[in-house]
Amino acid sequence: MAERSESDSRKLLRRLRDALAESGRGQDRLDRITHLIADSMRTEVCSIYLFRDEDTLELCATEGLNKAAVHQTRMKLGEGLTGRVARTGIPVNTANAPGERGFRYMPETGEEIFSSFLGVPIQRVGERLGVLVVQSKVAREFSDDEVYALEVVAMVLAEMTELGAFTGDDGALGPLHRQPVLFRGATGQEGAAEGRVWLHEPRVVVTNPVADDPLAEIDRIRDAVGKLRISIDDLLAAEQLDKEQKQVLEAYRMFAHSRGWLRRMEEDIMRGLSAEAAVEKEQGAARARLEQVPDAYLRERLHDLDDLSNRLLRILTGQGTDTGAAMPDHPILIARNIGPGELLEYGRKLRGVVLEEGSVGSHAAIVARALAIPLVIHAERITQEALNGDAILVDGDQGLVHLRPEETVARAFRDKIAMQAEAQKRYASLRNLPAQAKCGTVVHLHMNAGLMADLPSLDGSGAEGVGLFRTELQFLIRNQMPKRAELAALYARVMDAAHGKRVAFRTLDIGSDKVVPYMKPNDEPNPAMGWRAIRVGLDKPGVLRMQLQALIRAAAGRPLTVMFPFVAEHGEFIAARRAILAELHREKSLGHIVPQKIEIGAMCETPSLVYAPKAFFELADFVSVGGNDLKQFFFAADRENERVRRRYDTLNLSFLTFLERIIARCAETDTPLSFCGEDAGRPVEALVLAALGFRTLSMRPASIGPVKALIRQVDLGEVRAVIRAAQEAGAESARPALMDWLATQKV
Repeated sequence: MAERSESDSRKLLRRLRDALAESGRGQDRLDRITHLIADSMRTEVCSIYLFRDEDTLELCATEGLNKAAVHQTRMKLGEGLTGRVARTGIPVNTANAPGERGFRYMPETGEEIFSSFLGVPIQRVGERLGVLVVQSKVAREFSDDEVYALEVVAMVLAEMTELGAFTGDDGALGPLHRQPVLFRGATGQEGAAEGRVWLHEPRVVVTNPVADDPLAEIDRIRDAVGKLRISIDDLLAAEQLDKEQKQVLEAYRMFAHSRGWLRRMEEDIMRGLSAEAAVEKEQGAARARLEQVPDAYLRERLHDLDDLSNRLLRILTGQGTDTGAAMPDHPILIARNIGPGELLEYGRKLRGVVLEEGSVGSHAAIVARALAIPLVIHAERITQEALNGDAILVDGDQGLVHLRPEETVARAFRDKIAMQAEAQKRYASLRNLPAQAKCGTVVHLHMNAGLMADLPSLDGSGAEGVGLFRTELQFLIRNQMPKRAELAALYARVMDAAHGKRVAFRTLDIGSDKVVPYMKPNDEPNPAMGWRAIRVGLDKPGVLRMQLQALIRAAAGRPLTVMFPFVAEHGEFIAARRAILAELHREKSLGHIVPQKIEIGAMCETPSLVYAPKAFFELADFVSVGGNDLKQFFFAADRENERVRRRYDTLNLSFLTFLERIIARCAETDTPLSFCGEDAGRPVEALVLAALGFRTLSMRPASIGPVKALIRQVDLGEVRAVIRAAQEAGAESARPALMDWLATQKV
């Protein structure tokens, strides 16, 4: 029986292939296919439902139901048995469809006389395309062989849909990968850019879903799986693998050596699929199963499965990551995710980056800020929809991506970019002027940096210095610890490029979302509050000493400014300060040139430091408020959590009152104070910070012009009065009152 079923399956697939090869309209092909499937499966009904949009299925072809219902009958995702198959990706097989939970009767189709129902998803690598349904009057459940055969047919339909077999202007599908699509993601880095898609990992295209010689295809799949297993074993044997990398590769090896995985693919091939189509069918089926699993860890294995399947497909097709295609002009990089080293390799060629995953504090976001290019994260499914060379607009301010935009959208977007460019010209005219408010108060504006590529912005932006140089990027982009001499040379080049302007070097700030491959800590339930930043430095004094020695040698007699991140208590600062003084003494005893002057400061990123003893403020040469972390701990709202990170306003009056406390503590001891973080670069927030008493703000270079322009147009005393009035009125935030006031100032 199984052999006969397999033979029937191969026969049907060949008939399908031949029918699809015939010329004709997309609708004609769909109609021929439903007739072929119904005839082969010996059912009265075969229907194909395809997605019109992400939430709506449409009856696109049928054999056995009312033809007038084609392109008229629609249902929402999850609605009825067909909608349930589309939502879950799992077949529904029942002898009594009307008695099934969730059954929805569609009177216009004439399906009331059919009792048996079998629906299977039409999907390709996790992309839901539609549902294939067969129905019979006789009340019976379809056999496992019949379910399996229909799934194989659905796989071929998915591939043919991807290849555009059913597109046309006759009511069939619209052309795939040609329609405008809007993706709503989240802001990783602000800015706007227009360009062309460049896929970091181009999709493997399967052009031969049906094969005539199953034994030859089985030889191909076995050979490819053998090569895959060897490549994974070779990777596992490599040195310098951290615990997480080993876990991923072990998961790869488990999948690759799974007898069930290979057996299922061989069964798919015996039913008529090519080796490539069999890989994709099993990938889609496993995805559907794993997506239903409540265990988050197991759901994460989806990525392992996808990566492994893609590796196998590249072996089978010979389609490597380098397809030979030329990178387009003004490339916008599209990827599921990307590491900092890979992103840096692209360098300033890129106009923007769009990721399906990522976070606001991810390595990619850090590099995107350093490269001053817009970044949108959480743009779900864009890697499945985008093709190399597609026109694309990236709005990092709103977290929006327009793929293949309509001309009206593109024109409006270009107007926005032109307005921003015009504003930048106005800001450029202020470059050599101070950020002096109408009341005479001067606010010093510094820039944040983390790469040598940032330093040209120091002069171009009008920044008075580098308020924060992130030193962790040089650690994050490597597979092993950088050498002291390499770091010293880099830090020296940074100081050279600053032309005597002050550069505040923040010591290694790793942990939380910034994981160094060769220094990964044990898994932590809450890494943002765990082993990170100065805690790592004090627990691994050898690493801290090496970095401090590199900084001292890089200064070569010039002034040096060092600040320690995430200091939570006085004792941590004393220990860190003692470490740098010890290295100064050691370098001097070795006859090395020591800095002419050294400033040792701390970053205030935890509320606890605000209540440190007066001795801390007397000892610190300066304090820099790390606004991003401080705000998340003040509100207990994880800034990596999209549900809560935008819930709390920086201009919340409770938070502003807390910032005033910091200002007062520093004023007691005349300790220089600055504010560093995303809010320092937002003009309205920067204005409030200046009004509260911050006299130094550090931000990304592109923000200096807008911040300076606003500060120069207002009286900070009047801003303080607006804040005080809001406090006295019992308001939650100063923002509404401040925005109303700014509107009256016409700034």
